[in-house]
Amino acid sequence: MYDYDLLVVGSANADLVIGVERRPGAGETVLGSDLAVHPGGKGANQAVAAARLGARTALLARVGDDAYGRLLLDSQRAAGVDTVGVLVGGAPTGVALITVDPSGDNSIVVSPGANGRLMPQDVRAAASLFQASRVVSAQLEIPLETVVEVVRSLADGSRFVLNPSPPRPLPAEVLAACDPLIVNEHEAKVILGDSAVGETPEDWARILLAKGPRSVVVTLGAEGALVASAAGVTRVLSVKVDAVDTTGAGDAFTAALAFKLGTGSSLADAAAYAARVGAAAVTKEGAQESFPTAAEVEAPCCADPGGDPRTPGRGSDSASGASSQGGSQ
Repeated sequence: MYDYDLLVVGSANADLVIGVERRPGAGETVLGSDLAVHPGGKGANQAVAAARLGARTALLARVGDDAYGRLLLDSQRAAGVDTVGVLVGGAPTGVALITVDPSGDNSIVVSPGANGRLMPQDVRAAASLFQASRVVSAQLEIPLETVVEVVRSLADGSRFVLNPSPPRPLPAEVLAACDPLIVNEHEAKVILGDSAVGETPEDWARILLAKGPRSVVVTLGAEGALVASAAGVTRVLSVKVDAVDTTGAGDAFTAALAFKLGTGSSLADAAAYAARVGAAAVTKEGAQESFPTAAEVEAPCCADPGGDPRTPGRGSDSASGASSQGGSQ
């Protein structure tokens, strides 16, 4: 019997956001809006998203002994995430400095802070969490050597889900454990490298699969997603919604897919559910505050498969399967 449906190993950041009329050039100062501070980081986002859906969720991460660290811990606990694995100290909490112009374009500078101090020995010290978790999810906003140790720490019978963001080449040991590897178009091309041949997502998925993962999910924004395994390649339809803000929706997609896989859903069914979760998330502003409950996912607004290819959505923070009538990233 597993104590947790999902263990998320990853980053926790404070997002500091300022609206500007235009981004400053070198040596220039511009005035902006009031500073807004939000809990973020791909690991923390995934944990909150899964817990909102009803998953018994734990987070293994590191934050600083500071106000931002307390903000992140509070947001996790409020969502129902078990924070027994969240380590405190060693460096300031990770921070993302974000400026957003009127068109919605942003510039981001990230200070990894404590995220960069989540080390392999921290993973080994959390062995009991791995033994108690049905599915383990990770990203690449923590050191790659730590992700390798996550793979080595998996319990027999547990499943490993990886969203390689920000993307980088992956060792064979990590690729072989992925079930699935979840990538968008940009991430797929980085990981494929010189192997990036073919023009269609189906081509990318098949080549990625040949590199070792047990399964692959390629997210395609408004065009939906596709899943690939030894059984073949299957398309997952998008969900038509009025998008307001795509921030963090890709994290919601990954968390939902990982949770559903742990309940015994097929990869295609889990991806279809994740598309509805991502679609619900883009109908609200913000990241963690936009993540839906299970009841909200089943609401009529998120149950209409279809597509509107006019809407962008292939970025790492965009929801796969979420199309829009008038919204944009």
